[in-house]
Amino acid sequence: MTPPPPPGPQLLGPLLAQLRLARGWSQLRVAAELCAASGVPTLSRHEVSRWERQLRVPGEFWLGWLAVVLAVPVDLLVTAAARTRDLGPPPAFGGSRPRAALLALAQRWLADPRAVLLPGAPTRPADRGDGTGPVRLAELRRLDDLVGGADLAGLGAYRLGRAVRALSGCTPSARPRLLPELAESAQLAGWLAADAGDAAGALHAYRLALRAAATAGDPALGGHVLGSASHLLTGVGDPEGALVLARTAYAGARRSASPGLRALLLHRVALAAALGGRAGAARQALDAARRVTDAPEPGREPPWLYWLDGPELAAMTGRALVALGRPLPAEAPLHAVRRRGPRTSAIYGGWLARGYLQLGEVERACAVAGEALLDAVRAGSPRALGQLAEVRRRLAGHGGEPAVRRYRALAAAAAPYLPRPGPPPGPAGRRAHTGRAARRPPGGATGSAPTG
Repeated sequence: MTPPPPPGPQLLGPLLAQLRLARGWSQLRVAAELCAASGVPTLSRHEVSRWERQLRVPGEFWLGWLAVVLAVPVDLLVTAAARTRDLGPPPAFGGSRPRAALLALAQRWLADPRAVLLPGAPTRPADRGDGTGPVRLAELRRLDDLVGGADLAGLGAYRLGRAVRALSGCTPSARPRLLPELAESAQLAGWLAADAGDAAGALHAYRLALRAAATAGDPALGGHVLGSASHLLTGVGDPEGALVLARTAYAGARRSASPGLRALLLHRVALAAALGGRAGAARQALDAARRVTDAPEPGREPPWLYWLDGPELAAMTGRALVALGRPLPAEAPLHAVRRRGPRTSAIYGGWLARGYLQLGEVERACAVAGEALLDAVRAGSPRALGQLAEVRRRLAGHGGEPAVRRYRALAAAAAPYLPRPGPPPGPAGRRAHTGRAARRPPGGATGSAPTG
């Protein structure tokens, strides 16, 4: 008998995988059962795999037959399918497959944030995984304060490769010591790749980081990984996916997280909700973050969160307020962090310029955007250009004003020196056909033909 799924809304892919594994079936067995029950002989295990990885959502026809062969209420699958569709289409950055894979993995992690998600490896002598090498992990984090991802992403990938090799060649006794380092290395590599504009590469690294953090038994680090991935999806125009990851991160990590991490994850929720048009949820998350802490204590925070302090959290609040259309209270905290470094100044300067545009202060918006543009050149961070692109779009209706003309001239002069994003990933997979028309499932959903 199939055990009932855990309560609460789920995404369809992880739910199907859970129900299948509970019966001890392979994807091939599920496909065979569906073919036998529905009379469609052409459904393959590859289509079942696409459903579980959320590369495709089955239609009413197959949802009905899935309910039959898995012995669950059809409403359960229909609700999960609707929630999956609510995520919307993947953003057009070429990262639909790693995005879907990370969303599915996040649901597995939420069910058990300490699950063994990274399988064992053969044992043989290997490199020491103690942070030695050309750049130690802590040093690479500090370099990220000074140098943009365009210059550091390669070094982050190299550091991650060393951690992977160390774990794959370690003895069983060394594995517990090396897993946390692998998780932190993968999280940092993902962050640097995201800063360099390689969204798909970053999502791949975050997926490895989440597996390693869970296997290491560190829900707090796992939550930080998902929070970082949420921040990435927010920046590439996918607030719905970002909101799912941020809420999953907070739900899975809050019991183990430090006050600063809980506040950070709530800010991830707030920004994604605000950009996704969910003002009530954004305000609720901001209020909850303020109740947790507005000034993290360094001694109570993990070493990978050394950069988080009161002014940074205040600036995050200001950013969310601009996204909510409340620029006046956002001005002071956004101004306060603009001299912390070129990338910080460029990122928050872009949000401040956007706030000035909401207030109708075009000249001040152009002045701040111009400073942020030059800071983006100094930073070497394609991510720092995100809000400036939005500012430029919103300036289109003010093209006749002198301040706008000056800003456009500056942008044209700076264009050759702006950091370029990383290369796009490979092409997406092709769609498969499921075959001819078939009979309806008994008492379930209806449909004239099987659909993907």
